[in-house]
Amino acid sequence: MEILIDNLTIDFPTAQGVSQAVRGVSMKIGREKLGIVGESGSGKSLTARSILRLLPDNAIVRADRLSFDGIDVMAADEAAMRAIRGKRAGLIMQDPKFSLNPVMTAGAQIAEAVTAHTRAGRREARERAIDLLAQVQIRDPARVAASYPHELSGGMGQRVMIAMMLAPDPELLIADEPTSALDATVQAEILRLLDELVSSRGMALILISHDLPLVSHFCDRVAVMYAGRVVEELRASDLAQARHGYTRGLLDCMPTLSHARTRLNVMERDPDWLA
Repeated sequence: MEILIDNLTIDFPTAQGVSQAVRGVSMKIGREKLGIVGESGSGKSLTARSILRLLPDNAIVRADRLSFDGIDVMAADEAAMRAIRGKRAGLIMQDPKFSLNPVMTAGAQIAEAVTAHTRAGRREARERAIDLLAQVQIRDPARVAASYPHELSGGMGQRVMIAMMLAPDPELLIADEPTSALDATVQAEILRLLDELVSSRGMALILISHDLPLVSHFCDRVAVMYAGRVVEELRASDLAQARHGYTRGLLDCMPTLSHARTRLNVMERDPDWLA
């Protein structure tokens, strides 16, 4: 499985003119853990969602090449894209409270994902839903399968989301800020779970995050985005030695327990970063 993005641009028409949300992004993604970091509005989520062509209707998308394992995403019809979405690539959203259907039980929603992408019957789909909940380390999967989203904690809801995305056994998992709505202890559990599942299943992972230390420890490679562009790309283990002024600014603004500071640094932006 290989994803190729070459000179991707995403624009949005506004009352003040065309707004450039993504500007000339190019990257190649294989079976690895890629972290995409940057501030809100830097184009991280739009870049990842373009792979699945899950963008607003008013988005103006152009690319010299945008392909998923040889399939031209720009030219593919909806039937071809439905064969990719969910089946070959899953998307984990930021907050399960807004992503899960409030009037369906957790088990029913996972079973629906199973039947949508496999030939499993209703009974087999229910059994697989419970098995998937067990795989994401839920202690009482049968009880959780019969529960509605409002009866689950944030961590439980995110595990249900992960189980739903794993149902068709995808080749790629896109995790869009999967832990930002969770407390620190649950964050660590969810990330450990994702790491184990990605490694055991041989999947590729795109992790979108604001958390640079998290990405540096969890991912293989990092792409840093600023104002719709990838300004730096490097190995995750080398993130502390980043050279671009924007990446250095992000790192320098972070609090640390090893060096006491009276005030945190404020990033000074260079106009050349927009060039």
